[in-house]
Amino acid sequence: MNYQSAIAILGALGLLIVSCSAQAETMLNLSLAQQVDAVASRLEGVMDTAAQASANPKAPNVRMTTCRVTLATGTLPPETDSVFLYQEQALAKDLTKPYRQRFLQISSSPYSQSVRSRSFKPTSPSTWINFCAKPARDRTIKPGDLGTAVCSVFLKPSGDDYIGNTPADGCPANVRGAVRIKNHIVLHVNGMDTWDRGFDAVGKQVWGAQSDSYQFRKR
Repeated sequence: MNYQSAIAILGALGLLIVSCSAQAETMLNLSLAQQVDAVASRLEGVMDTAAQASANPKAPNVRMTTCRVTLATGTLPPETDSVFLYQEQALAKDLTKPYRQRFLQISSSPYSQSVRSRSFKPTSPSTWINFCAKPARDRTIKPGDLGTAVCSVFLKPSGDDYIGNTPADGCPANVRGAVRIKNHIVLHVNGMDTWDRGFDAVGKQVWGAQSDSYQFRKR
């Protein structure tokens, strides 16, 4: 490599570092309301673990589909910054049978200076299968459709990402032998990594991420 090439590469790396630093600083300067919209936008769309499954035959190929929904007019105070999402996860080989369905309320948490992602379990899950396939104008729900509040994850900007965790002791659950669920999330621009884990009554992990996260990437 000659001198001019080396200088060009170093210059390009310098510009990349400056660009990333500027983006990270911009994220930190966003208001909580702007962070709410940014988190919701990153969650929206379709992402899957196809690349991870291709590299590791033991890893499942899971598709996650998320879309914005509108809460019926007049059900929220006008000053709220909440964004509501519907989200479902299914094995890519059987998308008609999602194993997880939930509504998410993305809102600011001024006390913790973070973005709160609060999940709800719909009362009639089968009603909502493939709900995101509907046109946006038809994705209106009533407050009663949200179902039962299950868990919250609190996210804060970190570099180019948003990083979030459930409360330290997890969230109550009754899922496949687990009575508590704990999760750690890194929300990227192009997807997210999740360490979703279930624990039994004596604190033993009974399902979920082990040494690797579930690595969802935008399709």
